[in-house]
Amino acid sequence: MGSKAESAVLSGASLLSDGTAGSPFQGPGLWARVAPFAIVAVLAEASLALPSGHESGGAVLASVLLLLAAAAGFLLPWSRLPHWMQVLVPLTYTGSVLALDLAAGSTSGVGIVILIPLVWTALFHRRWESVCVVAAIVAVEIISLTPVAAPDAVIARRAVFWASLGALISVAAHGLRERIRRSQQRSEQLQRRLRELTVLADRDRIAAELRDNVVQRIFTAGLRLQSAASQTPRGDVRGKIEASVDELDQTVRMIRDAIFGLEQRPTERGLRQEITDVCAQLSPAPEISFSGPVDALGADTRAQLVDMLAEALGPVRTNAVAARIDIAAEGESCRAVIEAGPGEPPGAAGPAGTEATEALRGEDFGRVRDRGAAAGIRVDVEAIPDGLRVAWRIPRGSPVAAPRS
Repeated sequence: MGSKAESAVLSGASLLSDGTAGSPFQGPGLWARVAPFAIVAVLAEASLALPSGHESGGAVLASVLLLLAAAAGFLLPWSRLPHWMQVLVPLTYTGSVLALDLAAGSTSGVGIVILIPLVWTALFHRRWESVCVVAAIVAVEIISLTPVAAPDAVIARRAVFWASLGALISVAAHGLRERIRRSQQRSEQLQRRLRELTVLADRDRIAAELRDNVVQRIFTAGLRLQSAASQTPRGDVRGKIEASVDELDQTVRMIRDAIFGLEQRPTERGLRQEITDVCAQLSPAPEISFSGPVDALGADTRAQLVDMLAEALGPVRTNAVAARIDIAAEGESCRAVIEAGPGEPPGAAGPAGTEATEALRGEDFGRVRDRGAAAGIRVDVEAIPDGLRVAWRIPRGSPVAAPRS
């Protein structure tokens, strides 16, 4: 039970440590936070039942104020009330302590319970609220001496003492809360970093497993099939074996692409992400495929490819036609192909699709041609059934062409 209460206190202390919205009278662990303070308050009220020779009218007022503070803390809809109203609860209890002190007498010793609102506010409220409560406590201590006509020196001494004690407790508690908050933030950062490292370690392990085992086994199987095909007379069987070899080669390329994706760190912005962002504004959404280590291209090649792709997709976006984009890193170059059309089977485009296709074919793609020419890159534009194909190849290390104004 002790550990739960301690956890609840720490949780409540962090609610308003940074001055943001929140309420110490809401959230998990509310009963655990309130219980120690409530027990001391109830014991102080019960002590008035002991023979003291004082009137009980003040005791009734103290009890009423205590009940009001408790009801306000538990029943008011704090999420819909101004944040400054939260300080009214400890201030109300401070008033109940004044009534309690006047009822029991300044020499009864029960007035020490005025530390309850001070400690509560220091733990769960903001700094300015602690200042208000400290001022209220000093006022209570001075007023409680009125019935005994204490000398001015005694009143001044008590005011200085309680102001100093309240300031000391408040400053220490708020400083502790701030250190707890910073410690929690550092702990969250460390846990987040640990999760990231764990994910990266798993990605590296999977990539190594694919590279060292899976790819090698598929490659070995392909070599065996090639050997079997060379020993098989030409015919359907040999054709099927060669087709299987081609499929295995494509599978190996796909796995290598996946390995490159796994080895790329999440914080790195790869070429795939840049191209995806460029295509995000197209409607309908294009089909994008990558092959080879596209994320391993140099910065200049990547920038040239992305800029030319953005220019080439301008007419596609204007005519609102479907597009297929293929990006392939091959040896010392990177090839980009855009096939655009109405997105329907040949001959079934319909009048609207035919009109869009003719409009697309009417585009000269001058901007992408000019950008490519500035970098010594040839851009090929040719008609295909129900569409158009735009293709170019960028050598690695290609200079970046200046943007056209």
